[in-house]
Amino acid sequence: MARTPVMAAGGIVLRRAKTPLVAVVRLRKRNEWVLPKGKLDEGETPRAAAEREVMEETGHAVAVHEFLGTLVYEARSGSRVVHYWRMEAGETPVRKLMRDVKAVDWLPLEDAVERLSRGYERAFLENVGPIALASASGVALASAAIAPEPGSVAKRRDVPELRRGLLHKMMDWLRRAF
Repeated sequence: MARTPVMAAGGIVLRRAKTPLVAVVRLRKRNEWVLPKGKLDEGETPRAAAEREVMEETGHAVAVHEFLGTLVYEARSGSRVVHYWRMEAGETPVRKLMRDVKAVDWLPLEDAVERLSRGYERAFLENVGPIALASASGVALASAAIAPEPGSVAKRRDVPELRRGLLHKMMDWLRRAF
């Protein structure tokens, strides 16, 4: 008889910088670098679990944005289903790391992909990371299009162009994945 999959949630957590940075966490138990995530508590929604787990594992409060996708894989204990959201972290931690986490690194996307210990997480971040970065840029462009700063050259037409590019990336990713 098949076991019920373990449900988990997490985030592709970005921090603003000249080159945006992505959070990866180092687990104490196996000394592995992973994306921040964790199991859902009883009655908890995946989005709420993602926000809670990311704060526990990175120490940073986060703003949760759009859903990015689901990663399904086999672990020693059975199947795992992990839902991911794009998140933005504040500059400074608001709490200590949970005991299971040894360290947090903030790296440019390509370095974060390379740092991850698990191949399936590397493949996921390599495909979804650019979408998260483009979306984060789109939010900034949308804000600038609504209320441009003095001297800004942002135009309303920039936002649809960015969305169209994001849609193409997502469609290409879906074609490769299936």
